[in-house]
Amino acid sequence: MRFVIVGAGRVGLRTARVLREEGHEVTVVESDATKADRLRSEGFDVIEGDGAEKATLVAAGVEGADAVGALTGDFETNILACTIGKGHGCRTVLRVTREYHEDTVRQYASDIDEVVYPERLGAVVAKNALLGGSIRAIADIAQNLQITELTVTESSPMRGYSLDELELPADSQVLAFGKADGSFGLPDEDYSLAAGDRVVVLADYEHLSEVRQIIVGGDEPAAVAGGAT
Repeated sequence: MRFVIVGAGRVGLRTARVLREEGHEVTVVESDATKADRLRSEGFDVIEGDGAEKATLVAAGVEGADAVGALTGDFETNILACTIGKGHGCRTVLRVTREYHEDTVRQYASDIDEVVYPERLGAVVAKNALLGGSIRAIADIAQNLQITELTVTESSPMRGYSLDELELPADSQVLAFGKADGSFGLPDEDYSLAAGDRVVVLADYEHLSEVRQIIVGGDEPAAVAGGAT
């Protein structure tokens, strides 16, 4: 998938990094020249400019992007970036800088698909919102480990099989299991997997794509968390 991230502050930069680590195409829009140069030195595709301007976002490839994450610390910039992104058919994720803005934007801003308040919830929420789908990152455990919640789909190769028959790569582990209409509990090897069921897995980043294919199936993107703040 292709993403445009507006803002290379703490939340934007972490989100951009983990998206890129998973193999997604990421372009970062940043107005600060020093930050832009530092990102380029890390190998990022960077457009230096104002994320609230259409020309800047077009230069960043918004016309071919799947989603725009407006993650700056400036509320007006984020609103305008999402409005432009939606005009180009992108999924839009907006960072609010005040908690009380969250409900208002959700209720009245039709151009915004998801609203995140990272000061409370951490960059992992921005990451999940951008990806959407049946995979939800929960937390980073270490440099290379992540806890991820995956939802079984109709196309899952393991649909109809039991947890005992679920063979995950390397040292990946099932930590919890929840039926579609129930709460999470400890995994029981006799539980069968049906569409809508949820599995919480501890896995190495290197094996997340394989874990996704086994449990979710289809072409869903595998979510990688940004560490909670």
